[in-house]
Amino acid sequence: MYDLFNIQGRVIVMTGGTGVLGTSMVEYLAAHGAKMAILARNKQKGDELVAKIKSDGGDAIFVQTDVTDEAVLKQNADQIIATYGRIDVLINGAGGNMPGAIIGPDNTIFDLKIDDFRKVVDLNLMGTVIPTLIFAENMVKNGRGNIVNISSESALRPLTRVAGYGAAKAAVSNFTKYMAGEMATKFGENFRVNAIAPGFFITEQNRTLLTNPDGSYSDRGKNIIAHTPFRRFGVPEDLLGTLHYLVSDASKFVTGTFAVVDGGFDAFSI
Repeated sequence: MYDLFNIQGRVIVMTGGTGVLGTSMVEYLAAHGAKMAILARNKQKGDELVAKIKSDGGDAIFVQTDVTDEAVLKQNADQIIATYGRIDVLINGAGGNMPGAIIGPDNTIFDLKIDDFRKVVDLNLMGTVIPTLIFAENMVKNGRGNIVNISSESALRPLTRVAGYGAAKAAVSNFTKYMAGEMATKFGENFRVNAIAPGFFITEQNRTLLTNPDGSYSDRGKNIIAHTPFRRFGVPEDLLGTLHYLVSDASKFVTGTFAVVDGGFDAFSI
């Protein structure tokens, strides 16, 4: 019988690998036998994550990066290939937001800080486009490759406040579909590009939006829960099954998809 979910020995690169969601993904994939190349800015967190994975019997390296810097990413690719020989899967998990790209309840769109908006688009969109182009080039040389972009609920419909982040993630979703067609038609059926759209998960980046200093839900947090049929925020483990499916051969005829993991938020109205 085929073991469609077997990812033993696959070389998986993950940007944003030291964040709340990224750490969970990296640890899970390593526990299932993948060789993990963890890309992020924070070397201390990266080294600690590698040490934990190795102590659990896994295989991982940390590579410090800047996902908006083409030269740095090319050096990253060289280091990963020197270590593991190839790149099988790329997970584009790097992203973030900035205060000036958020429209608070007491602000209007005219309070938007253009520089912050541009930085958010640069990090989330270009921070997906540039790694994709650099790492996919190695995949083409090897004759196969798989890319999973981490998008967002805010790409599905415009959410209040997160003007810059939503615009950038919507572009990531469009780019995902474009690259799915581009890679398959130009290089063959062994190349796939998909995206995961997490719903509302409490991370270090959105904690102040969703919770109060005492840990209780903010008004925005309460509103989100009221519009989520599961009546809770997601936890990192909720993403792992979908991720495993997309990085494995279980989804080998799947490309250009947008897997929503949101407890029903997008499907619910009143």
